Amino acid sequence: MQPRPAAGVALALLSAVTFATSGTFARSLIEAGWSAESAVIARVGIAALVLAIPALLSLRGRWGVLRRNTTAIAMFGLLGVALAQVCYFNAVRYLPVGVALLLEYLGIILVVGWMWLRHGQRPRRLTVAGSVAALAGLVFVLDLAGTADLHPVGVLWGLGAALGLAGYFVLAGRVDPRLPSVAMASGGMAVGAAVLLLIGLTGLLPLHATFGEVTFAGQRTTWLLPIVGLSLVAAVVAYLAGIAGTRILGPRLSSFVGLTEVLFAVLIAWLILDELPTAWQLFGGALIVAGVALVRLDELRTTPVPATPEPALAANAR
Repeated sequence: MQPRPAAGVALALLSAVTFATSGTFARSLIEAGWSAESAVIARVGIAALVLAIPALLSLRGRWGVLRRNTTAIAMFGLLGVALAQVCYFNAVRYLPVGVALLLEYLGIILVVGWMWLRHGQRPRRLTVAGSVAALAGLVFVLDLAGTADLHPVGVLWGLGAALGLAGYFVLAGRVDPRLPSVAMASGGMAVGAAVLLLIGLTGLLPLHATFGEVTFAGQRTTWLLPIVGLSLVAAVVAYLAGIAGTRILGPRLSSFVGLTEVLFAVLIAWLILDELPTAWQLFGGALIVAGVALVRLDELRTTPVPATPEPALAANAR
């Protein structure tokens, strides 16, 4: 039976809403004394182990494919996993979750500039319009008029997350179509966790964790709750649902649905953390989402869709 598009949309939305919980889960750990780096290691390390079984099954013994893509997986783990998530979780220390995520999503606009400068792919009018809208939205999100108090260190971390996300998209676009997405995701998360752990053991990165109670949704609870949420809900379920949804919808349409992650993140942070951006920041966020959507629409209009597309990685790196 041919899968229905409605099922693909439902899976893509499930992926978006579960990815959107990561900042809220991470905030509870960070406020309890966890370093952002420790939270990332726990999240992606556990997720990599859980996804290892479906990853091995998806390869079906094609170890040559895995060997040929070792460098791509390693780079994905360093940029798309370690850099993007560490910067995002550190941004959440200083900024509202929604604002931090909006800054990270500017990575898609950075890809436009990279492809122009590095490969001479001059953006078309729709992409230019989307980029201008996103940059205008950034002005409102940062609230340069001064009505909101945004920590400059948090802004820098958010822009670092955008750089990591840009690397994620550039690398995902070069993925060997014979390499299953779940294998890429599991391998990249394993690399990211291992590298962060090794650097942390040298003392160059702070590795702090507490194993008592944390505050989540205004209630005191065990530290295991946000860890399970980060690793199983915001990583395993999010990636698997995203991959399954992409198999039905195709990578470009699913990436459009993935933009709802920003909206879900703002809603979840509001309901659980009582954290809501200002009206101007929400307006700026709408401009950023609209700008990114225009860039995606331009890609959809000009890029031919393969007859049997290999499902892309989920449309985010959190």
